[in-house]
Amino acid sequence: MAAAPLPPVAPSPAAEAAPLSEGARIINTFVAPSKTFTDLRRSAMWWAPWLLISVFSIAFLFTIGKQIGFEQASKYQIAHSARASQLPADQQERQVQFSVMIFRIITYGFPVLILFFTLVSTVVLWATFKLVFSAQTTFGQAYAIGMYAGLPGIIGAILGIISLFAGVNPEGFDSNNPVGTNLAYYLDPDTTNKFVRGMASSLDVLIIWTIVLIGIGFASTSKVKRSTAIIVVACWYLLWKLITSGLASLG
Repeated sequence: MAAAPLPPVAPSPAAEAAPLSEGARIINTFVAPSKTFTDLRRSAMWWAPWLLISVFSIAFLFTIGKQIGFEQASKYQIAHSARASQLPADQQERQVQFSVMIFRIITYGFPVLILFFTLVSTVVLWATFKLVFSAQTTFGQAYAIGMYAGLPGIIGAILGIISLFAGVNPEGFDSNNPVGTNLAYYLDPDTTNKFVRGMASSLDVLIIWTIVLIGIGFASTSKVKRSTAIIVVACWYLLWKLITSGLASLG
């Protein structure tokens, strides 16, 4: 008597990709971002990219202090600020010293600032996707998306460090725009309208990369279309640039 056929074997949970290590997540953020952001549905840990971004950011700021000097970097900012440059010499000097103090605080407190600014952007984006698109992304996942999406900034820090050690002109160093990854870097700050220069700075390769990554992140953790998610993030960023560039043009 013929044996009854065996029931079909249920497919192994290969559909569920193997869990990624933190190192694999970081690497995949650059080469296969969907894998990283999909894995956030399993675990929304974000400490690894935060530590990595913090280390490179602090290294860049310390390099500014060593190669340029916080005082010189402050003098450049004040010289290109319409209001500050009109102050008497003694008040300008006080502005410089105050700016140097801020530089030092930022250098040592940058990891905390990363946490704060990621929190602010996460609240805005998560609320938008949740309320407008009924996205399934949790707040923790959204926060992790912001952290991993910030990893391209490491490239900017590395390029900045290289340019500083390569002998950039200290008197022409703009700490707000230290690397030529955006259009504003190539515009003359003395002759270009501040609003135009501020908007030109939004055409930044690394920032665009980050925007795309955030969009992929929300698409990977919810049912929102990738193109829609990227457009939403880009619109929020452009609104931010319009506001900040407008305020800068008033100075």
